Amino acid sequence: MSTRDLVLIALFAAVMAVLGAFPPLMLPIIAIPVTAQSMGPMLMGGILGAKRGVLSMLLFLVLVAVGLPLLSGGRGGLAPFVGPWSGFIYGWVLAALLIGWLTERFWDRLGPVSAFAFCVAGGIGVVYAVGVPWFAAMSGLGLLEAFAGSAMAFIPGDLVKATVASAAIVIVKRSYPLIGQGRTGAARA
Repeated sequence: MSTRDLVLIALFAAVMAVLGAFPPLMLPIIAIPVTAQSMGPMLMGGILGAKRGVLSMLLFLVLVAVGLPLLSGGRGGLAPFVGPWSGFIYGWVLAALLIGWLTERFWDRLGPVSAFAFCVAGGIGVVYAVGVPWFAAMSGLGLLEAFAGSAMAFIPGDLVKATVASAAIVIVKRSYPLIGQGRTGAARA
């Protein structure tokens, strides 16, 4: 791994921390904050690719686990990894992996629509596929009840985050195409 790779991994772990510093938006219907932090895996995977995106997310989670208050609301330590919402955090790693893999596969043809589709597939589909069953198991709810209680209200905001992330991915691809070097099909970029 090159020095450039290490810098990008650390930089995007820092971006994830900054996204957690944005004040959460409280929805009046539910008492759960909507944060910008769930956009981080979309950016990590879409801009860094699968390997570097996952490593960046893992670095961020290690920093949280050792106690740095980097999650939204200033949370850190091991407690966020064992609660009812923890599945969504674990889903971030898989989201960065899937988005990165898809972005690598389609780098030469990547555009706004495909970038948005990749962000939705990973940042919403994968994160919810891990987070909702975890929430259901921890709360004793059925999957449909857990989805209604833990995810459904967040989908509009997540679609907005996917739109912003996909725009950033496409802009970075156009303005800094060398970031794609080493990706499948992207060595010509």
